[in-house]
Amino acid sequence: MRLNASLIALLGLAIVASLAVGRFPVSFSDVVGALIPSYAEGDDVARQIVETLRLPRVLLAALCGIALGLAGAAMQGVFRNPLVGPELCGVSSGAALGGVIAILINLPGAAAYGFAFVTGLLALVGVFLLAQVLGRGSLLSLVLIGVIISSFLSACIGVIQILADPAKELPTMVYWLMGSFSGATWSEVGVVAVIVLIAGGALLALRWRINLLSLDDTDARALGVSVTTLRWVVIGWVAALVAAQVSVGGGIGWVGLIVPHAARLMVGAEHGRLLPTSAWLGGIYLVIIDDVARGVSDQEIPIGLLTAILGAPIFALILWKATK
Repeated sequence: MRLNASLIALLGLAIVASLAVGRFPVSFSDVVGALIPSYAEGDDVARQIVETLRLPRVLLAALCGIALGLAGAAMQGVFRNPLVGPELCGVSSGAALGGVIAILINLPGAAAYGFAFVTGLLALVGVFLLAQVLGRGSLLSLVLIGVIISSFLSACIGVIQILADPAKELPTMVYWLMGSFSGATWSEVGVVAVIVLIAGGALLALRWRINLLSLDDTDARALGVSVTTLRWVVIGWVAALVAAQVSVGGGIGWVGLIVPHAARLMVGAEHGRLLPTSAWLGGIYLVIIDDVARGVSDQEIPIGLLTAILGAPIFALILWKATK
């Protein structure tokens, strides 16, 4: 409880501090004025920037980080392997495919989320079924299956980009696939908050049962768990979380793989502690990464590039230690 309270406080501090980060200078009094309407001091223009631009963006980054942290930790429990994540199991590529299709045919946000959810879920189901056939406990089979399906979906995305209008849809697709929270709106924050509340709450409610998935199927069934049903339920909630992130932030990889490892080092592998810790760490991590993306240069860096630059070497180190 103390650790969770500390992480929640740290997340809140990161959110407040992030409101002052950006190309337009904003003082602490401006931030306080935006958060506390009765506060008299501060510049009105700066307050408006915080309220309409930075606050929804920072909150959206935090919510998406929470979603990816939860999704990654739950997936690792379902697959009984700490080296899987949304990007390695195809769900991120699947959700990205749905988002690109939505951009191509100019669908509104709700439909974009629906496309992302369906294609992300189908990709994850495909990996899960192939892993069942080829050996779920094999690290190599999981990685290879994820690479195969992700590569296929990436090819599909490439075909859609070829079909897109190079003056309109294509630039939007390319930038969106690199990941960014620029242009975040309060409506997006509300939609993602509801999904995180429902899907994340469901995973947290199942956290004790997810522990049983680490057992042999026979032992889990002996304890009264419907293993197959539980796995499909968890997979569905994971797809909802990842689809929510992709639909509003584009391609942001490695968070769902790296963050649960950090949480596991702090609290161990028991999901009653691992899931909430992964959630708060994910929110903190993505808020900080977003600060770097929009604060280190005049040209905003796509956040997906930063998470890949950090995540890929860390994953290589984790994989090297796991195969020693």
